[in-house]
Amino acid sequence: MTQLEELLADWIPQQRWFAGKGAPIDTVTVHAQHPLVCGDPGLRVLIVEVAQRDGVSRYQVLLGLRPAGTLRAELAHAAIGVCRIDGVTRTVYDASHDPELTALLLERLAAADGSGPDAVGGPARGGTADGAPPAPVRFRRLDDADVHSGHRRSLVLSGEQSNTSLVYGEDYVLKFFRRLWPGLNPDLELTAALADSDYVARPHAWIETDVRQDGRPVPTTLAMLQEFMRSATDGWVLAATSVRDLYDAPGLAPGDAGGDFAGEAERLGAATAAVHRALARELPTDVLSSHALQDLARSMLDRLHRAATEVPELQPYAGVLRSAYEDLARVDEPLPIQRVHGDFHLGQVVRTDGGWVLLDFEGEPAAPVEERRRPSSPLRDVAGMLRSFDYAARYQLVGSADAADLAPAAHAWAQRNRDAFCAGYAYGGGVDPEKHQTVLRAFEYDKAVYEVLYEAHNRPSWLRIPLDSIAALAA
Repeated sequence: MTQLEELLADWIPQQRWFAGKGAPIDTVTVHAQHPLVCGDPGLRVLIVEVAQRDGVSRYQVLLGLRPAGTLRAELAHAAIGVCRIDGVTRTVYDASHDPELTALLLERLAAADGSGPDAVGGPARGGTADGAPPAPVRFRRLDDADVHSGHRRSLVLSGEQSNTSLVYGEDYVLKFFRRLWPGLNPDLELTAALADSDYVARPHAWIETDVRQDGRPVPTTLAMLQEFMRSATDGWVLAATSVRDLYDAPGLAPGDAGGDFAGEAERLGAATAAVHRALARELPTDVLSSHALQDLARSMLDRLHRAATEVPELQPYAGVLRSAYEDLARVDEPLPIQRVHGDFHLGQVVRTDGGWVLLDFEGEPAAPVEERRRPSSPLRDVAGMLRSFDYAARYQLVGSADAADLAPAAHAWAQRNRDAFCAGYAYGGGVDPEKHQTVLRAFEYDKAVYEVLYEAHNRPSWLRIPLDSIAALAA
């Protein structure tokens, strides 16, 4: 490995967005590096390949370069190390934290040529008149998007797990996709399809490059610029506040305690249905045949078998879960499918002055892009939100001496908001969850099994949350 690759091999595993935690790194290779700003300071986009026992993953690193010993104190936390690059000893660092360099990204997006919505995910553009190939890194803007750079200073949003987002003033948020899969990122694709919806943050522009797949260059999304929802409050925060209000009022029903969330849950259900209807209008739809439903149920059974093998605490519930998946396999009606959110929970929605807004249509970041772009039943998203209500109700009981006494209140809060969300979803024109319980139950159990595996590997103290939820659903 080069000096830079050695530094990256130490630095990447420490980043929150690194998906390979828990497994040793075999090699780190800089697959490609594209200079955006030359000189000092310098800015490059790196495509880094990380080889581990399960295969090779690609990550994006926005690399800043300055002469050794000149990194400002406020950027010390972003330092990767010191190495020789192009014959010069330089300090290299995560440039997403450097407002001087990230301001140039917004300037380039503001100056980019407009592209109609059909250009999202289309062939690479930007070649010169004499037929020269397109630029290695391309800045693209939607036709009707008016991006202003001005003197907006960027700030990295805290708390993000799988990507890195920069907020420019009170106007824009630029999300960098850290783990890269060749092709169009679903977040850009679906947000562009919903550009006229009141239920999404308006997209403005994006950055792309070519990543080779099977020997050919594939246009791949690096980052996406959207409207910043300045008045927004995170859905998880609102729900958690409601739960705390209930726990502070022992003996009261959820609807009688201050901060009842059911009205918001119902409005969120209606907003979700509106987004699903818009996606069905704008993008292709299909149906799953009975045979395809059997394949879906088989994949759920496979995940259950793997989870029960790795997490013995799940085994007492395996029979109930298996029965739900077998019921799904016996459904004899075609199941409508379409593009969906794919990773839907309370942390993916915000409440603004105008209502609920859905964010982060990327899908499950650990899954390949082609899998995330695959149509699914909208009930999959419904199930994801129902699981999120259970999490919001139960997570505050982890380690609490009052957990046993408060468990009935947690169950009542979750049930009240589950019912409200489903009612709002049906009222908003979505598939009535009450009339499709077999499919919904299978999706919800499958999500809970995924959560069991996740918590066992990452947060063992939270393992009881999905296990208790499965027990309650099975009762």
